[in-house]
Amino acid sequence: MRLYDFREQAAKGARHGGGRPRDGARAAAAAVLAAGGHAGALGVILGTGLGGLAGRLTTARALPAAATGWLAASTATGHAGRIACGSLYGADVVALEGRVHGYEGRPPEMLIRGVELLAALGVETLLITNASGGLRPDMRVGEIVVIADHVDLVREQWTGPLFADAVAPVRPCGGHVSSHRCYDQTAAEMALAAIRSLDMPARRGVYAFLRGPSYETRAEYRMLRRFGADVVGMSTVPEVVAAAALGMRVVVCSVVTNVANADAAGTTDAADVCRMAAAAGDGVWAVLGALAREAKGVATCGSC
Repeated sequence: MRLYDFREQAAKGARHGGGRPRDGARAAAAAVLAAGGHAGALGVILGTGLGGLAGRLTTARALPAAATGWLAASTATGHAGRIACGSLYGADVVALEGRVHGYEGRPPEMLIRGVELLAALGVETLLITNASGGLRPDMRVGEIVVIADHVDLVREQWTGPLFADAVAPVRPCGGHVSSHRCYDQTAAEMALAAIRSLDMPARRGVYAFLRGPSYETRAEYRMLRRFGADVVGMSTVPEVVAAAALGMRVVVCSVVTNVANADAAGTTDAADVCRMAAAAGDGVWAVLGALAREAKGVATCGSC
């Protein structure tokens, strides 16, 4: 299977973001194919505690992220650091089991490398997942929040490397463009329906992005609520912005692994976060299944 040709597809109007993956990402895509992997129009980034879902793909083949020569191995708990290729309902899927974070000492350009690799492998629809802290008192652990917008409190130039050879770059989700262009509304509604078909709690919400690695103080919880955030985490936004710049259709599912109580002391443990996220895996799998069925032109049916 040949690699996605961005020049050819741009001429056909298939990519509207204006960016393109760097040479290193395209070389890594070739390495994935040479190792027995494949391209696919559907991609997923599996966050903390959710990497095991890659094993549910049909004929899944995985290789270490470091073997690509492009992706760095994650040091974070619950991030295996692999790329897996398989299928679901007949649709080819490319999955990243884990990600790297800024708090691991990685520079901004490295946080978007996974998205670039997925783009180079032909991904057009991308499901991004994470574990997050709930900021609303009516939330429940295990609830999945389908992200409608974000609050970026890190504020780096996430898309710069994607426009290195552009004369007049257009940067979705950056500069003066509203972030609502980052999140596909149709895919979000599909995600909500898939999760609720399992009788699991789900809602739309706003994700606040902090650098980490420490969890938030009670005062910060109050601040984030006033900012309009519903959940908080330490990832995802760089990937969303980069994916939009590469012309991808993006949907984000955030698993609430603890609910903040700004008026009571409490502790959050990384192992507990992984366990709680994994327990919500069926909901994330239902979303991926709905996207796969859509890609194959099959009517979606939630949990089927």
